[in-house]
Amino acid sequence: MRAFRRRPLQIFLATLFAAAVLTPATGHAAANPYERGPAPTNASIEAPQGPFATATVTVPASGARGFGGGTIYYPTSTSEGTFGAVAISPGFTATQSSVAWLGPRLASQGFVIITIDTLSRYDSPASRGDQLLAALDYLTTTSSVRTRIDASRLGAMGHSMGGGGSLEAAKDRPALQAIVPLAGWNTTKNWAQVSVPTLVVGAESDTVAPVSSHSEPFYTSLPTTLDKAYLELNNASHSAPTSPNTTVAKYSISWLKRFIDDDTRYEQFICPGPGASTTVEEYRSTCPF
Repeated sequence: MRAFRRRPLQIFLATLFAAAVLTPATGHAAANPYERGPAPTNASIEAPQGPFATATVTVPASGARGFGGGTIYYPTSTSEGTFGAVAISPGFTATQSSVAWLGPRLASQGFVIITIDTLSRYDSPASRGDQLLAALDYLTTTSSVRTRIDASRLGAMGHSMGGGGSLEAAKDRPALQAIVPLAGWNTTKNWAQVSVPTLVVGAESDTVAPVSSHSEPFYTSLPTTLDKAYLELNNASHSAPTSPNTTVAKYSISWLKRFIDDDTRYEQFICPGPGASTTVEEYRSTCPF
């Protein structure tokens, strides 16, 4: 039997088809080299485990400089390249255990995370901001996972005074890519000087850092030209962000992905954002980002 030979027209059409299929993917990768992981869905960012397997490294206080030690959570695979990194501080009198659940949750979505202990459990928000920056510096220059991190893509989070600390860190280091204060507490209410994309998370029933005197003034004082959002947890207390919380995780992941990774695939979850529900009391933002 004579072998089938493709005619020149068929070859030409096949070449055009191959170009049409391959070119968009190649162009997309070139447009954003920081995308990590598959396209997100509600289910994928609400799940306790993301697409990346993770491991941990303990940072003893004796090995830390400028903060009280901590735990690093990181993706074990480097096949997709380096990752952005985020430091997370606990609140007044608390240890890193109060924010530990965020470590593997965020790392499994494609970030290197360090949850820190502070030098003193009574440290002020300003001190916690300095310690968050010290932890980021440790991650990128000294830690055993430093080669996995893109030092130009960093962020900060924190609970209570640690959340107030994340605002302090953003004020002091405008090069940060994103911050997420969780039920933040700070005596400073005006953050007009902050230029880092900020997701403020408040809790409706918070009596320690009431949204009326903390999270809401923080949000409204941020520049109107800034990429910012305010998420208020429905019927939630001050401690809501200190244990696994799907709403906190979902929108924190989306914010960090959008602004640390420049991954617009996550914009669908924060722009225009959620409506009022059993878990969300209110959401507002400067969308479109």
